[in-house]
Amino acid sequence: MTMRPPRAAAAGACRPAPPHTAGRRAVFRTPAFAARPPVLAVQATLTALALTACTTAVPPAPLPLEVREPPPTTVRALHRLVADGAPGAASLITHDGDFHAARFSTAGVSDLRSGRPMGPGDHFRAGSLTKTVIATVILQLVAEGKLALDDTAAGHLPAGVPSTGTGEKASDLRRVTIRQLLSHTSGLFNYTEDPRLSRQLSGNGFGAHRYDSHTPAELLRIALSHPQVTAPGTGPHDQHGPHGPHGRGGGPFAYSYSNTNYLVLGLIIGEVTGHRYSEEVRRRVITPVGLDETTFPGTDPVLPAPHGRAYSRIGDRQVDTTSLDPSRAGAAGEMITTLGDLNRFFAALLGGKLLPPRQMTQLRNEKISDGTYGLGLYATELPCGRTVWGHNGDINGSYAQTAGTADGRRLLSYRINTDTLTKPGDGTAVLEAEFCPPTRSRKSPGREVSG
Repeated sequence: MTMRPPRAAAAGACRPAPPHTAGRRAVFRTPAFAARPPVLAVQATLTALALTACTTAVPPAPLPLEVREPPPTTVRALHRLVADGAPGAASLITHDGDFHAARFSTAGVSDLRSGRPMGPGDHFRAGSLTKTVIATVILQLVAEGKLALDDTAAGHLPAGVPSTGTGEKASDLRRVTIRQLLSHTSGLFNYTEDPRLSRQLSGNGFGAHRYDSHTPAELLRIALSHPQVTAPGTGPHDQHGPHGPHGRGGGPFAYSYSNTNYLVLGLIIGEVTGHRYSEEVRRRVITPVGLDETTFPGTDPVLPAPHGRAYSRIGDRQVDTTSLDPSRAGAAGEMITTLGDLNRFFAALLGGKLLPPRQMTQLRNEKISDGTYGLGLYATELPCGRTVWGHNGDINGSYAQTAGTADGRRLLSYRINTDTLTKPGDGTAVLEAEFCPPTRSRKSPGREVSG
């Protein structure tokens, strides 16, 4: 799953973090990367894609319309991701929803065995980018009067789902509101950080447990068995959250990133609508926007074709983590999608096509988290001073981020086929390549680069 970028990202920051970075951490992290085998770095144009399609049984599918060559700045930024350890990287840029003029670029490989490059139609696990979709459905229910942001979470849980833990400092969903779940200010313990479960999800136990199925109620019980990180809406920034050891300005505030929050929101959608959250997402978002390549797989471990491979570093081994039971992520990060569908979704969302104006204002309101996170969306201020809106996400073997202008007319989605940005500044560089104006210092040999 994912976290959010900093308010003012320094030149070396990109992971959604406090004001010091520009990226957000994803949900299921594996240990930091150790030595990695060298990989081939390649820019793929349409011609190259055609020539390499025969190297794999799963050829890359083209976008429905013409794909243009990206600017050199974007290509260089993707090569940096590969040079610093990602087997492959790819990005898609769209303006005004015009896929006739989409710009796709790639570096490295999607499959270390075949050498196949990433394709524009490749499917991948989106991790916490799922959260923005779930938040959209919740805010639609608020707009319809079926929920209120200040309702308690416990008041909308299905029968039989626990609302409290045990012990003197037990977690208590009767004191947590919908708004606090959306903004990560509930203080709920992040279930993916439970020591035992963490070893199974991304540690040495991954191989034996990659196909384990988990129910939301089971995962919630694990979270509630831990004391809350803070009281709802108050307390210091989570020291283990996506923004590092300090919040904005180093001061205390309520933000504490937790996948448990969106696990609970998925349960609430089911109770309020009478349908599983994935069904509501399909009815309210996927079908209206035309996200034909986006799925919520439930417990299905297989990625749809076409797709490459996903890789995680576990200890001193590089492990193929392509296949796994995604119920470990649920409403916090199970979504499978493509770069094109991410751009379509964020264009519709930021363009005001999915939420009324009042809920759009609520979506962007970062006040409760002291400027760190809205209600399923966050702003990233780039080193050049420009601010973009979006989210990021990671899950075993996959990291992705989408960022766009406030009106959604200009969008960039990029991904790597591993789950950690070893150098967060590399992710910032990808965003800068598209959203920051070219300067004399950004030149390719013999000519000025347009970005």
